[in-house]
Amino acid sequence: MIDSEKCSGCKNCSIACMQSHRSDNGSIYNIDLTDDVNESRNSIKTDVNGHYRPLFCRHCDDPECVVTCMSGAMAKNTENGLVLYNKSQCAACFMCVMNCPFGILKPDDKTTSFVLKCDFCIHDEKGPNCVKACPNGAIYVKEI
Repeated sequence: MIDSEKCSGCKNCSIACMQSHRSDNGSIYNIDLTDDVNESRNSIKTDVNGHYRPLFCRHCDDPECVVTCMSGAMAKNTENGLVLYNKSQCAACFMCVMNCPFGILKPDDKTTSFVLKCDFCIHDEKGPNCVKACPNGAIYVKEI
């Protein structure tokens, strides 16, 4: 869940995402924020009024990305409700990117050969790192 009124635009969530998914397992203090390999799976945009708007995968109930994925790389996990992406199955057609109603999914910047999307930090038993890194509680997990 996102409470955009609480977002200060600090981008701690984006840095935490980069750190969580980096391949070299280094310290957060030596992460190269300009390296496309360390690209974040979320972003913070500013609306026309100058308010910050965090953009995260919503793991939709009826995800358009899953419906339009021709290769089966996008799938809805019925047990935990997450929309997961299998990079090895991806045909890089980007139908999921074009059909995400929220504009969240995107091709990676470095190779444009796969999709970047939130995986809810399923590799971390403590939960999503963006949630843990948000100093204002603008991002939180809530079962509905």
